Amino acid sequence: MDRRSDDQLVTAARQGDRAATDALLRRHYPRLRALCGRLTGDPSDADDACQEALVALVRGLPRFDGRSSFATWAYRVTTNTCLDELRRRRRRPLLRPPEEDAQPSMDGPPAAGTDVADRVAARLDLDAALAELAPEFRAAVVLRDLCQLSYDEIAHVLDVPVGTVRSRIARGRATLLPLVAGNPVTGAERRTP
Repeated sequence: MDRRSDDQLVTAARQGDRAATDALLRRHYPRLRALCGRLTGDPSDADDACQEALVALVRGLPRFDGRSSFATWAYRVTTNTCLDELRRRRRRPLLRPPEEDAQPSMDGPPAAGTDVADRVAARLDLDAALAELAPEFRAAVVLRDLCQLSYDEIAHVLDVPVGTVRSRIARGRATLLPLVAGNPVTGAERRTP
């Protein structure tokens, strides 16, 4: 494992050090892949988006100006790549009937004391709820609550004012709460402030 800082790795990568580029990408890959998974809601789309984001990071490294940390810049590139993937997904034809998209049901409740089953169920519920959010709200909520970025960092990643970030997070959380609690909000309710 390379012990150099991100700044040192960026400098070396810009000078053509492939090992530094590899170390930089490996260091940030788990968080970037998790971000892609949460934003796209589909493992296949997440893999595609993450691969595209990594390519974009390598290609964009010469233009990285250092005004933010490498991690913040990587989140920005990855978020934009995911939002592009979501836009492409809307334009793609559905290849299978919608009923095949449903999660397989489990026969009965999990046995008592199955903490892992509870965590998996909660994760599936959260992923399903996140998929209901508009992409701009999903991105803000995921960056804040799951990636734990500051409002300023999210504003930089999404290229919007901090007030817009706060609004998107508040609206996204307000939509998520009933979905995660098992009380889905209908489309009509979602439109009213």
